Amino acid sequence: MLRDGRTAVSAPTAVWAGGDRIAGSLIAAAGAPGGTVALQAGAEARVSVAGLRANNASVPITPGDVWHIGSITKSMTAALVARLVEARAVSWDDTVGKLLGDLGGEINRACRHVTFLDLLAHRSGLAANLGVFASMRLAGRDDDRDALADRRTYAARVLDRGAASAPVAFRYSNAGYVVAGAMLEEATGERWESLIRREVFAPLGLESAGIGPPGSRDVLDQPRGHRRVLGVGPLRPAPPGPAADNIPALGPAGRVHASAADMLRYLAAHVAEDRAFLSRENWARLHTPPPGADYALGWRREPDGRLTHDGSNTMWYARATIWPGASRAAFLAVNKGGILMAPAGFDAAEAALSAE
Repeated sequence: MLRDGRTAVSAPTAVWAGGDRIAGSLIAAAGAPGGTVALQAGAEARVSVAGLRANNASVPITPGDVWHIGSITKSMTAALVARLVEARAVSWDDTVGKLLGDLGGEINRACRHVTFLDLLAHRSGLAANLGVFASMRLAGRDDDRDALADRRTYAARVLDRGAASAPVAFRYSNAGYVVAGAMLEEATGERWESLIRREVFAPLGLESAGIGPPGSRDVLDQPRGHRRVLGVGPLRPAPPGPAADNIPALGPAGRVHASAADMLRYLAAHVAEDRAFLSRENWARLHTPPPGADYALGWRREPDGRLTHDGSNTMWYARATIWPGASRAAFLAVNKGGILMAPAGFDAAEAALSAE
């Protein structure tokens, strides 16, 4: 039971014939080895799976498997900022210049007045990403990198390049979320990875949630992401390692993984606007786009009122959707990636879930 009296999401049911059909149709349409569909309707949670963990092995997906959620991570980073605002560790209006001012001349003047709100709403004007060659210098295993130092380096380089229109027009930016992560780290002295675990994963009970590609390199204990070499040829599974995910510095923008059941727990908190987690004011801030826009803080508001976000690190694809006021949420994922658009089947699967 949530603090305001509404019921939190329950454990997933074991059998869900409709979900089995939807999951099977999703992976067939997407051309993915495996996938999951999950629905929270009121207090009931349902999870169905289909297919294989890897296309070169006959190990089936299980309901407890974890999925890389890509840019859906952005909504978690926005929620983290909200939590730290309520803890008075930061303010929504804190600026790049205030928190990262010791980067000195490396901050372009146009960026100094950019705030957390600008960054999280993609209104900072920053480029989408740092750039291929600069990013390659920050590549490596999580255990071998200092993510906090890498984010400062990333922030310094992207802020030195300046902003196209700061802070006015919408411009989707992974880099902006990395800068927001660096600002949080400067304000708290803690790594984003530690902050997200303590302030988001733990209070919402997301026990499966972690950072980076899921599973073990030498054992097929979780689904593998899949990709094509140079975009052509057969799908190949990518074992966990530096080549299986974004660089560690990009954590705040898109490196979380979690089970479908835990994603429903996360989404249920948004649907119920759990007052034990955030105040009504800050839930509204997370979910409400600026005037004239359709992107809030880590969420896109669709014309029919749904809040949704897709995510992909090019080896996985996932979608989270909540129906505010309807006590419904859905999570879909496949272990095949995409960049410019969702693999086929996602829109149909979401429509089928909305009718369940």
